Amino acid sequence: MADEIKQAIIVRKDLDLGTGKLAAQVAHASLMSYFEAEKIDKGVAKEWLASGEKKIVLKVNDEKALRKLNEAFKYKGFPCALVTDAGLTQVPPGTVTALGVGPWKAKEIDFFTSALKLL
Repeated sequence: MADEIKQAIIVRKDLDLGTGKLAAQVAHASLMSYFEAEKIDKGVAKEWLASGEKKIVLKVNDEKALRKLNEAFKYKGFPCALVTDAGLTQVPPGTVTALGVGPWKAKEIDFFTSALKLL
């Protein structure tokens, strides 16, 4: 039996983004990370699409925590992408808002995210 595949989206709660802005940042993270997954392992990306595109949205307290997770995922070779906002609406240009991870093996993602709370 194959490992479960999922995607994790991690957002900063300290920014207090509006609902629409938050949804847009989560969508950016999902797409950006998916494209990274396709580069690393097309089979995993294809399996995720075929199995219902499971994803989970989690939260961290600040940019430092988000960057630390990003570095851990990159170090392990997981597909991931940091979202940096253009600054046209609610936050200044260059604000890091979210991190997309995967699609990838759920057990491997969970190793780094199990202590995080759902958004």
